[in-house]
Order: sequence, then structure tokens, then C-alpha cells
Amino acid sequence: MYYNERMQFIRDSKNITQKEIASMLGIKQQQYARYEKVINLMPITYIKDICKILDISADYLLGLTETKKNYPKN
Repeated sequence: MYYNERMQFIRDSKNITQKEIASMLGIKQQQYARYEKVINLMPITYIKDICKILDISADYLLGLTETKKNYPKN
């Protein structure tokens, strides 16, 4: 599973809309949809924010582990 598929899968499982995530990132829903569909590459700077929003580790998002670890709380 690629990072975009993981983003969509977790977002759907948590009942979060693309519009909600886009709002939290300060972008339009259409732009976020392009990241999930890999029409546009997502800037690396969004990885941390998306991991926080979805409460997953970057390792899981990037496919380095299959374990859905929670985002580390500091």
C-alpha cells in the first residue's frame, strides 16, 4: 500500500473528510484530493501535520511498518 492509499484508508476509517483535513492544512479540498490521488506530489512538510491529524506514525504512512502506531505525543 502506498502513502496516498494509507492516507485515504485511515482518513475514511476515522470518518474525517478531505475538506476537514484540507482546512487543517490551510489548503483547498481539491488540492488535498490531488495528493490522495497522486495527481500532485504532496510536499514533505505536510507529513508531520497529516500524521498528527490522522494519529499515525510517519513510519506507517511511508510504509516502513505495517503497525498503525499512534503519533507520538510530546
